[in-house]
Amino acid sequence: MTVSTSKDPARIAGMFDEIAGRYDFLNHALSAGLDRGWRRRAIRELGLTGRERLVDLCTGTGDLAIEAVTSPRGAARDVVGLDFSGQMLQLGLAKLRRLGLDSRVRLARADAMRLPLPDASCDVATVAFGIRNVADPFVACREVSRVLRPGGRFAVLEFGIPSMPVVGPLYRWYFRSVLPVIGGLVSRHRDAYAYLPASVDAFPSPPEFARGLTSSGFRTVRTVPLAIGAVYLYIAERA
Repeated sequence: MTVSTSKDPARIAGMFDEIAGRYDFLNHALSAGLDRGWRRRAIRELGLTGRERLVDLCTGTGDLAIEAVTSPRGAARDVVGLDFSGQMLQLGLAKLRRLGLDSRVRLARADAMRLPLPDASCDVATVAFGIRNVADPFVACREVSRVLRPGGRFAVLEFGIPSMPVVGPLYRWYFRSVLPVIGGLVSRHRDAYAYLPASVDAFPSPPEFARGLTSSGFRTVRTVPLAIGAVYLYIAERA
């Protein structure tokens, strides 16, 4: 089956609107709960002190933004979560209200390639498993560089493909054959979970993405493989 990897914003937003109701459940189930630890690691690596203004791109239902304001090792002072899926944002707002965090995290609908924020207005930026869904991820990275102050930090979590013998082929089989079937059955949107592995295959390799961050205005880019390379964490500092 040929799977479209078109990143037309209307198509991607519509797809996430359709799977929004099952999104959190499938994230946790398909990663065996490891996604929570990956988000905690990303926030920990940023070394927050509680004084930062943070923008979370492709925030979805706000899990990473919530981690930023509840982290025991220093929480961000002010968090803005941006996404172009209205349904995901509605669910995120309901979650924030349940947790009593709606005064600390503000959500807004926006395109990651056109951030509605002034130049040098943020200290920290994050994005978890969303940069590959942006039509041009490096335009988004340049936008992040624009809104960060000099020395500001940027954390990116994104899927990868393990290259280890034996483990790599098994993971590819699971990721490309099993995950789309399970995700499609539970979400009732098979195309969305067929798009997932196809979009990961089409995304730049870790070295390529790190070089793209450097050319987008960042320095001292660190690439940290997690889960034997199934996920990568990139930590970059704005020049």
